[in-house]
Amino acid sequence: MRLTKLLTVLAAATLALAGCAVGQDGGNGNDPAKPTIRLGYQSFPSGDLIVKNNKWLEEALPDYNIKWTKFDSGADVNTAFIAKELDFGALGSSPVARGLSAPLNIPYQVAFVLDVAGDNEALVARDGAGVNSIADLRGKRVATPFASTAHYSLLAALAQNGLSPSDVQLIDLQPQAILAAWERGDIAAAYSWLPTLDQLRKTGKDLITSRQLAKDGKPTLDLAAVSDEFSSAHPEVVDIWRQQQARALNVIKNDPQAAAKAIAAEVGLSPEDVAGQLKQGVYLTPAEVASPEWLGTDGAPGNLAANLQSASQFLADQKQIPAAAPLQTFKDAIYTKGLPDVIAAQ
Repeated sequence: MRLTKLLTVLAAATLALAGCAVGQDGGNGNDPAKPTIRLGYQSFPSGDLIVKNNKWLEEALPDYNIKWTKFDSGADVNTAFIAKELDFGALGSSPVARGLSAPLNIPYQVAFVLDVAGDNEALVARDGAGVNSIADLRGKRVATPFASTAHYSLLAALAQNGLSPSDVQLIDLQPQAILAAWERGDIAAAYSWLPTLDQLRKTGKDLITSRQLAKDGKPTLDLAAVSDEFSSAHPEVVDIWRQQQARALNVIKNDPQAAAKAIAAEVGLSPEDVAGQLKQGVYLTPAEVASPEWLGTDGAPGNLAANLQSASQFLADQKQIPAAAPLQTFKDAIYTKGLPDVIAAQ
């Protein structure tokens, strides 16, 4: 893509940002005398929704307006960061790897691990579509949200089975649009995430899950990023925000009923349904988030950097981006400042 064309696309994406954000909440009554913290969230089960539902940030940061904006996918969150419309955002590891690589080069850092994808993301074949294996997808219409972790995992699953993206008819659809296309019989399969995934499973079967792909060396995660500009100006706010995220992980582990109730209120499902969905994901403890395997500590970014670099290389190999970014780019993009103290406070 020529640079001028890329800039045109990014400009158009910025103008269309209002279409990417599918819902907004401005906390604290939007007091004009207070600065506003802008957070982008998604409706997959995570501690982020627990923080939102319990209004922990509003309580912990009374001198700020807290504005939550809902997004359909990590690609939309990236667009919002490019437009400088977000301070924090929840998005998958593949969109983060893409965002930190050229040509986007988004100035943000990973500040928290929300979850590790397990059976909460999967490639599902629709009953009656004549698909019993990944190899059977050749020539079939397969939907996924492009530039998402699901898209990354779909490409990995195809490659594992000797298929290239051109061997199937890939369709770019957001989760709700996937469900509608599925019910019309327009697609044979889809790679998506909860809660839409469980709807697909009612009339379909798993071909592979992200848990299986992780075992094969292609793990995906849901991450939370903070803009460089915001973290530089307000490191104390990042600490407080991260404390609330750690608090939510503890609730998921120690009081799953309360976790399910809070998330259910945000996604419009029953607590029983959400409790089942939480069992499908992998939720780390705060100490694990700060371990060498994931974020690491000050001066010693964790293995997450290598995970993101691997994803960048895979995207480049699949010609999704021009070239992989070097490992140092991802090490520099892990926000570890004050992390041990934040975790110790839990």
